[in-house]
Amino acid sequence: MSPAGAGGRRGNRPYEGRRRPDQPPVGRGVTRSRQVAFEVLRAVDDDDAYANLLLPHRIAAARLAPSDAGLATELTYGTLRRRGTYDAIIAEASGRDVRDIDPPILDVLRLGTHQLLSMRTPSHAAVNESVEQAARIASRGASGFVNAVLRKISRTELDAWLDEITAGMSDERALAVRHSHPDWIVRALRDSLAAEDRADELEASLSADNDSPAVSIVSLPGFDSPARLVESNPELLEPGRVSPRGLTLASGDPSWVPQVKAGRARVQDEGSQLVTLALLDAKPVAPGERWLDMCAGPGGKAALLAASATDLQAKLTANELVPARAGLVRSALAPLAAPVTVTNEDGRAFAETHPGSFDRVLLDAPCTGLGALRRRPEARWRKQSSDVSELVELQEQLLEAALVAVKPGGIVAYVTCSPHQAETTAVVRRAVRLSGAQVLDAASIVARVSSASDLDLGHRPLGDGTLVQLWPHRHGTDAMFLALLRRPPESDQARQDAATRRIAP
Repeated sequence: MSPAGAGGRRGNRPYEGRRRPDQPPVGRGVTRSRQVAFEVLRAVDDDDAYANLLLPHRIAAARLAPSDAGLATELTYGTLRRRGTYDAIIAEASGRDVRDIDPPILDVLRLGTHQLLSMRTPSHAAVNESVEQAARIASRGASGFVNAVLRKISRTELDAWLDEITAGMSDERALAVRHSHPDWIVRALRDSLAAEDRADELEASLSADNDSPAVSIVSLPGFDSPARLVESNPELLEPGRVSPRGLTLASGDPSWVPQVKAGRARVQDEGSQLVTLALLDAKPVAPGERWLDMCAGPGGKAALLAASATDLQAKLTANELVPARAGLVRSALAPLAAPVTVTNEDGRAFAETHPGSFDRVLLDAPCTGLGALRRRPEARWRKQSSDVSELVELQEQLLEAALVAVKPGGIVAYVTCSPHQAETTAVVRRAVRLSGAQVLDAASIVARVSSASDLDLGHRPLGDGTLVQLWPHRHGTDAMFLALLRRPPESDQARQDAATRRIAP
């Protein structure tokens, strides 16, 4: 098979049928929903845009009705999620490596393939609209190419195509193509599941990454309770699955919920809620405690901490390195009127100037984001295995810094939205070895915090404690990782001093 399913980035390659600038567009039959989806796909490839941020703006600019907005959303996310699979099918149907197809025409083919194989769009409508769209951006030769490829694809069902393109592949490679993941991500998920003796869940995990996630909402402490939010919005909200402050949007747009619009409730994955609440439940909160959110942007977890700080008489510092993201943190916290200081520094440098200053530190470290592929499907094609080592080095330094910033006996929550072993267990193991920090029983704490009585957490021991890995297929959350570490007492300060000297911004 060609490298079509690898999903790597491509440079712009000439297509022999590209329309000259002086040629007028041909055809008028492309729906606005499809045009919005096409424009977002192009921006993702050309400008490294994030679909979840760009798509709402494009929908609003096009003034799409709710049903058309839903169609544009399905076209965009569905095509991005299944891109690797569709590229392999397009390569087979066209007889070309997809890297030799002009990128805009390839996106037209991907959209058409998604409609043909994964939606209920009639074949003639999907093909004709794709041909019209190709004619708009290229020439009649390009539209003829699109017509021929999509008509061939339309003659075979998706399952039959999958059987054909994966014939002769290894089991793992076939899973990567069938479930549209790069090979390196499949290996990372396999290794992480194997750490729990759950390697047999690999296909379920891959499949869950291609499901459209429900919108989760957090009810912030000090405002309405989750039960009251459901009572006041019975047609929009349902109780959450695993977080005691979580809710699920049953229908509509989250902005239709008055409490969300007012900032008293926020859109936030239940896994993110759980790991934040676990930090607060790790030991009783004393009035006057100081908390630090070390990498706070864009402010979701900071908002939950800030509301909790007001409720529990604590003070929060929210630090963020990137100025624009620090601005987002300020905006996220503004409606709460909470006792929060927002700083704009490198977390490693911040720890050096604030050693032993905080009772609790949340380190939501920069990571590959492999745990949120349901929500950001383009991340699987944007990240490469070579990105991991650089991120791990940063994660190690930030965790060392967090253990310096926390008081002796204080607690650090190390969190990543990734199940990759190098970004999770390996980083924690190194920090424990260098600092002497105690690993707490995070699994018991999360189970105690959770509203689910049967939360199935895999067994991940480390030292005398445990680590927690959440999974979309098992818990219905993003694949959040959590370790809770207690800084050693003052009697072991020499080790902490050595850790301080190792931090290099």
